[in-house]
Amino acid sequence: MSDITLQAFMAQLTIGLIGGCFYAMLSMGLAIIFGLLNIINFTHGAQFMMAAFLAWIGLTQVGPWLGQPDLQVNFWLALVLAPALVALFGMAIERTLLRRLYHLDHLYGLLLTFGVALVMEGGFRYFFGVSGQGYEPPEILQGPVDVGFMLLPKYRVFVVAASLLICLSTWYLFERTKLGAYLRAGTENPRLLQAFGINVPVLITLTYGFGVALAGIAGVLAAPIMQITPLMGGSLLNIVFAVVVIGGLGSILGAMLTGLGLGLIEGLTKVVYPEASTVVVFVIMALALLMRPAGLFGREA
Repeated sequence: MSDITLQAFMAQLTIGLIGGCFYAMLSMGLAIIFGLLNIINFTHGAQFMMAAFLAWIGLTQVGPWLGQPDLQVNFWLALVLAPALVALFGMAIERTLLRRLYHLDHLYGLLLTFGVALVMEGGFRYFFGVSGQGYEPPEILQGPVDVGFMLLPKYRVFVVAASLLICLSTWYLFERTKLGAYLRAGTENPRLLQAFGINVPVLITLTYGFGVALAGIAGVLAAPIMQITPLMGGSLLNIVFAVVVIGGLGSILGAMLTGLGLGLIEGLTKVVYPEASTVVVFVIMALALLMRPAGLFGREA
């Protein structure tokens, strides 16, 4: 530890914060879907991967496919289109498959979404192979920015700022607005809400689509940072599920704060004891469940 410079230490913490931003967005989507729909969404990682691939396809493949090599879907457009397409795909799954399982045990939804995730990953592996694809950040976000003690890539600063804005906006939407109250009421007492003229099935579908869209946004933001591969979502999913469990199943605030905190802890562990960085999240999960089985922000039954 004494041999590590301040710049290297802060750089590793920054990397941890960026990872924590992705954990927070993905786990918030999972928390929304589980908390409001009682579905353990194992397709979340595959949907994250799908959005990253859609961004890459839009930038590098759409033009050649259409016979116009100069045609590109730039990053900013992909940041809107890819999550929207992933959300539509997710809503189609909810309407055709998941809706049949709401009255059954959670295990059925878990197995179904796990199977859908395997199909999605297999499809992308078949068409695009397993080698990673690169994605350049937009020109305006290329290069470093001087933050005093170190130089940080502009794109990573943008990712942190955008992720925090998205997470805080999502928390406010679900916890502090009338729409959020309707969503919670729709899962707790749907018949009463329907009596007031609100279409509860449509509300549930849109809620699932919103949770999936968060994974899509995270996927597009991750494309210039991570190698885009069919397995990129699966590698994050175990940690994201641990984040949701530690924060408390269904707790949106818990998912956000726990994701950011565990990202920083993971980054710090890579500095202090790198060998433990791959397991520190799961050690914390075990300790948290021993002390508080409902999670740090969950409600005790």
